[in-house]
Amino acid sequence: MFQLKNVTRQFGKKIAVNSVTFDIPQGQMVGIIGRSGAGKSTLLRMINRLNDVSSGSIHFGDLEVSSLRGAALRRWQRDCAMIFQQFNLVPRLDVLTNVLLGRLNHRSTVLSILNMFTREERIMAIGALERLGIEQTALQPAGTLSGGQQQRVAIARALMQQPKMLLADEPIASLDPLNAKIVMDALRDINERDGITVVTNLHTLDTARNYCERIIGMAHGRVVFDGQPRDLTAAAVAEIYGGGAQIEESMTSTSISIPAAQDNQKSAGVKPLALAGL
Repeated sequence: MFQLKNVTRQFGKKIAVNSVTFDIPQGQMVGIIGRSGAGKSTLLRMINRLNDVSSGSIHFGDLEVSSLRGAALRRWQRDCAMIFQQFNLVPRLDVLTNVLLGRLNHRSTVLSILNMFTREERIMAIGALERLGIEQTALQPAGTLSGGQQQRVAIARALMQQPKMLLADEPIASLDPLNAKIVMDALRDINERDGITVVTNLHTLDTARNYCERIIGMAHGRVVFDGQPRDLTAAAVAEIYGGGAQIEESMTSTSISIPAAQDNQKSAGVKPLALAGL
């Protein structure tokens, strides 16, 4: 069980996250939605400990994540992998090396400096790329890949950490609809096949409905909704995004007119968006 207890993060006089409390059972896929500035990214960065909490506590089982320092903190950041909107790859390095960098927290400092990866680690990296359908890019510089391919490389790198939890901060915000669907399909596959807890910030309602078994809505740093997709009513959406917000759920990143997407959207009650010439 993963737990946040009255977690607050303050930057000067600004409260970015305000007394947030919730539990996440192992193996759940959770989508966090809300307007820009609602506190979503800050929340994920505190979970990964890229930001410290101002008050409150974060726990993973018996481990108090919010108090970790030194080697214990590095182990947590290995076990809690993070995927970013801007990929955070090294553009001049080839794809395979970028993926292998996910092993750094499993290795000694000396081996990391010498870039000495084992044959088993290289096989593992190729397997991660094959799983994500981009093994043919292994020797290309990462900077030559499309955005969707780069995000899949970032996911492969995260898999190399063998994490217990996977955080994704707006992983599809800069992607076209087809690549966004591929990336979300990959995250769902990791969640379902490997049993890894996935928590992802999303800016599109249909994506949260279609992919996440639980949705948390944030507004002004607080949690204002926590429930299943079917509970996300018009009134709940208005509370998350503001009463005057006009939300057109079909105009979103993963609504594309291919059969699989249409089937998912029909089951969720969401109208698909046809994109000519995709």
